[in-house]
Amino acid sequence: MKILLTGKNGQVGYELERSLQGFGEVIALDRSQMDLADLTQVRDVIRAIKPDLIVNPAAYTAVDKAETEPELAMRINGEAPGVMAEEAKKLGAAMIHYSTDYVFDGSKSSPYKEDDRPCPINVYGHTKLAGELAIQASGVPHLILRTSWVYGMRGKNFLLTVLRLAKERSELRIVGDQHGAPTWCRTIADVTAHIVMQGKGGNDWWKDKSGLYHLTAKGQTTWAGFTQAIIANAELSKKPIVTAINTEEYPLPAKRPGYSVISCEKLTKTFCELPSWENALRLCLQP
Repeated sequence: MKILLTGKNGQVGYELERSLQGFGEVIALDRSQMDLADLTQVRDVIRAIKPDLIVNPAAYTAVDKAETEPELAMRINGEAPGVMAEEAKKLGAAMIHYSTDYVFDGSKSSPYKEDDRPCPINVYGHTKLAGELAIQASGVPHLILRTSWVYGMRGKNFLLTVLRLAKERSELRIVGDQHGAPTWCRTIADVTAHIVMQGKGGNDWWKDKSGLYHLTAKGQTTWAGFTQAIIANAELSKKPIVTAINTEEYPLPAKRPGYSVISCEKLTKTFCELPSWENALRLCLQP
């Protein structure tokens, strides 16, 4: 099997390049080799490589910056996945794509399921939903994996920001009224590999399992709760106090859903179990 992996230097892409080894030839590309903002290049690269499976973690993920760059965010998150899906369909290939809890508005108080109606409240969420819809419309066998609050030990993410601020400040004031599930990028990559292993049966399997799935760590917390867990598990010479604040006290350009916990019951029944967010965090922070 020939696997085309996008965004190899991103948090999830970096882990996927490792986890997908052994399933065939993994052709991992960075932005210089395949820029999702250049739709012609996306088509040309796929036609040259002729993959059996496209795995697309690459995305425009700067949630606040997207508010001022909606066209670029839409091209990368909305249009490029549609182009990939069209090209994959022509090749008889399958596609794995990653989306976000931010396709929901946060008005629920129980975990969102795959058949709940999306209603994004920021540009990033709108563009990611557009990508989902484009893939679904293409007719390609696909798995769209929605995840949330992704972190790891490289790149830019909330975990690394907290570890940096913990060394600089005696108190961290963190939003405590937004609820979600922190998800380690390695969890996403390992679950993806487990799915690909099951999919080695061929096209009929991909068609049968094709659809939308939620993939996050088990459980839920707030950003303040996540911060407290990071401080408790990290090796720090000084441990700052964590004070929970309201969203209104920390205004940002993009609105965030107050509740974006997503139910992973469908994925666990279909593919595999998922770790709790607390256990995954402990593993991530192990020296």
